[in-house]
Amino acid sequence: MEHKIHSLADQVFEQLEQNILSGEYKKGEVFTEMHLSKELGVSRTPIREALRRLEQEYLIELSTKGAKIIGISKKEILDMYEVRIRIEGIASKLAAEVISEEGKKELCDLVELQEFYTQKKNVDGIKDIDSEFHDAVYRHSGSTVFYEILNSLHKKVVKYRKASIQNNERSYQSVKEHRAICDAIVSGDSLLAEKLTIEHIKNARENIASTVKE
Repeated sequence: MEHKIHSLADQVFEQLEQNILSGEYKKGEVFTEMHLSKELGVSRTPIREALRRLEQEYLIELSTKGAKIIGISKKEILDMYEVRIRIEGIASKLAAEVISEEGKKELCDLVELQEFYTQKKNVDGIKDIDSEFHDAVYRHSGSTVFYEILNSLHKKVVKYRKASIQNNERSYQSVKEHRAICDAIVSGDSLLAEKLTIEHIKNARENIASTVKE
């Protein structure tokens, strides 16, 4: 029973986090456990657990009135990109050194699929594959520490990354950058993979800074 409760709490947490990061829940809004319980169709126990986790993530503020949405500011997003610039290049470098043949195929397949969605101007497809590509690089770095840090940061830029890829020029450039990173990793050129990844994240950060308002 405890396992089921925690599993449901995880699902509730993911849904509430998505609603906050996507902007569906606006900054300053206040929700009670009862309101969220009715909205999501679950009991208040997993709601309460999920809210505690969201408070630890500094996405909400709990009080006797309920859960107040804090969300993430533009400055915080840019700070997250700064962290990614510092360490995501290392993850790509490690991936180039240790990736398996199966991992190489996965990266190549993801880039080809992203190129397909870009040609079709399928925004949701581009967004999903963009996330999968970065997730795959983190995983194939062989470092659980880098994976956990970078994966967590990626989740928190959902709303802003969507704004970025809706810029057609940037979406085409991004997939080209992914292709170059993939080629470097597959060929085992770790220094080039690191360099290209750093440039890719810097470009994404500049695009976010110029296209997203506070």
